[in-house]
Amino acid sequence: MKSTRALFLVLAAALLASACVNPNKQALATSESQVQLRNIQSRAFDTTDREKTLRTVIATLQDLGFVIDKADGTLGTVSATKLSGYQMRMTVTVQTKGTTQTRVRANAQLGLEAVEAPLPYQQFFQSLEKAMFLTANMDD
Repeated sequence: MKSTRALFLVLAAALLASACVNPNKQALATSESQVQLRNIQSRAFDTTDREKTLRTVIATLQDLGFVIDKADGTLGTVSATKLSGYQMRMTVTVQTKGTTQTRVRANAQLGLEAVEAPLPYQQFFQSLEKAMFLTANMDD
């Protein structure tokens, strides 16, 4: 009886020890992947004109085939849906960053799943960077 009890305690301790190690490693991996994803989803632009940036975001999303669902100038958000072959929803947030920049962050979803692949974000930001450049140079 004592050997069964000792064996049970050893197994319970081993399970507890392994359970304590895995979440820490997974939490670190998750936070690293979240930082990488945030870097893929964000860009800073050398402008403080948030309204113009929002208008450029809307035009860029439309150029990429998205339909604007909602735009809120006060919050600095734009939500849009692309329905060509799949349903991708993208929400873009525009915020001032310091005194000389504006930060744009995009979040995409396919159905209920968050998009972590870099390609949709790269396509959006390449188009947005071109549009921001053109917009800035048209005003000069």
